[in-house]
Amino acid sequence: MLTLEIHDKGFLQMPSVPTKVEDLKGSISSVSKSLSRDLVHFPIVVDIPKAVKETSFKLLDAFVDFAFEFVDQPLLPSQSNFAPVEEIGEAVRVTTMEGKIPDDFPEGVYIRNGSNPLFGGLKSTKSIFGKSSHVWIEGEGMFHALHFTREKGRGTWNIFYNNKHIQTDTFKMEIHRKKPGFLPAIEGDSPAILLAYILNVLRFGVVNKYLSNTNIFEHAKKYYSIAENHLPQEIDIQSLETLGNWNVNGAWNRPFTSHPKKAPGTGELVIMGIYPRKPYFELGVISADGEKMVHKVDLKFNRCSLCHDIGVTKRYNVIMDFPLTIDINRLCRGDTLIKYDKDGYARIGVMPRYGDADSVKWFDVQPCCVFHLINCFEDNDEVIVRGCRARESVLPRPGPEVNKLETFFKGSKETSSTENNNESSDEPFFFRVCEWRLNMRTGEVKEENATTKFSMEFPMINEKFIGLRNKFGYLQVVDLEASCISEGLAKYGGLAKLYFKEDGESIIVEYHMFPKGTFCSGATFVPKPQGTDEDDGWLVTFTHNENINVSQVYVVDAKNFATHSVATITLPSRVPYGFHGAFMPSDQAR
Repeated sequence: MLTLEIHDKGFLQMPSVPTKVEDLKGSISSVSKSLSRDLVHFPIVVDIPKAVKETSFKLLDAFVDFAFEFVDQPLLPSQSNFAPVEEIGEAVRVTTMEGKIPDDFPEGVYIRNGSNPLFGGLKSTKSIFGKSSHVWIEGEGMFHALHFTREKGRGTWNIFYNNKHIQTDTFKMEIHRKKPGFLPAIEGDSPAILLAYILNVLRFGVVNKYLSNTNIFEHAKKYYSIAENHLPQEIDIQSLETLGNWNVNGAWNRPFTSHPKKAPGTGELVIMGIYPRKPYFELGVISADGEKMVHKVDLKFNRCSLCHDIGVTKRYNVIMDFPLTIDINRLCRGDTLIKYDKDGYARIGVMPRYGDADSVKWFDVQPCCVFHLINCFEDNDEVIVRGCRARESVLPRPGPEVNKLETFFKGSKETSSTENNNESSDEPFFFRVCEWRLNMRTGEVKEENATTKFSMEFPMINEKFIGLRNKFGYLQVVDLEASCISEGLAKYGGLAKLYFKEDGESIIVEYHMFPKGTFCSGATFVPKPQGTDEDDGWLVTFTHNENINVSQVYVVDAKNFATHSVATITLPSRVPYGFHGAFMPSDQAR
């Protein structure tokens, strides 16, 4: 989440280490407040002579090896497909498929990334300072790619699968060490997390690993992998090689959103970056050719709100400020680093494309957690914002891992209709589709929560309609049976197609459910090259059948959504669950 840099300027003097364990714990506690103040004033600039630096690193490594024990985080049987896989090396031809790839399906690459931790899985640490753990979103990023090409003159489809880790700067550090190095610094006991911050900075120059495991996007016919704790990495879409960090020719030097949006009409890329010290939130606009930053502004937030998505319309940028925050100073008070305040304020901001903090029109909304937007567009005096809304956050909170899992599944059971937007208190993590109508003239807010059968997340649309009025949204869904709540087991997975009616008051939902025990990740909409309707195209998604431990790719006709998939492709390797996917047509991918 956070980054620090250490440059070779200045001299760093390490304090002496108390001989008694209790003295050491007391020293950590007594200086934690001042250290936390120092940690938020980045970057740290020091000058360390090479010999001293090498000796210091060896001593720090020895201290970590002595004081901290790395242990594998256990996985429940229902979580087996979160376990990492190895790189397979060369691309493998796919030979097993039910159905057929449609003749008008475009050539290209369907690619998804996700968490694939090194050295056997996610780690926790034990020490005299307490415990700390990586969370499930923290594994190093790995690509999973399916290449679709046609043989010239025959029309026969050739399909190849490959996977590869994204080689971020910190990935190279750890793979070179051949053992875990970064101490978990997100979840756990405050003293352990605070010391992990300090030791990670002193040993590696950064607080946390650069994950690059969340999304893939294209801009100006270049391709990037991203997680919002660092800059994007440019990638070769064919070989899956990592080409280097993208900082827009030096114009952007902070974290970069996982969900940048292309502005309709101009092709400019609208981005944001959050940071745990001021400025907490900066917004940028990158030129359509990707060469320069044409606009950059501090929106003067008074907290580090954990914003994951940003919206655009023809004229505006849409900004989310919800009460899920990150605050280093909380560690000194024995609190959690990331916290959701269900009684805190929540607001949505609408600003002109090249506006500043004073030009943002803020709309107060009910406190909630929104990670992903479906779409935003203008409708006369109103800006319409559609997203996936839950009353509380599923991000880290105290307690054993199994208890958190049970709490999450208990909150995600099937719901019934509610009146006046009231929500049952036992469903805090159920994601509903929500529509906010923001009146730019009167300041009025109309908020409607759709009543749907399943919890829905990871939305996508036909990207030609980003920022424009659209009819259809597609989401991933999970169906849970009450009898399995105590086991933390979901029974059915699938996709949903939402049809937004013109009156703006209701939606129609169609479902495409998978066989029992099958779940998907990284779904994306692939538009038909010569299509005329918004839903001319296909939904493509990686799936995994937990009953037989087989991973596949489903191709679903968006117009005939509830019918059987038009093609089901069986993969030669297990694909762990991940995050967002994209389809890059070959006319771009070349």
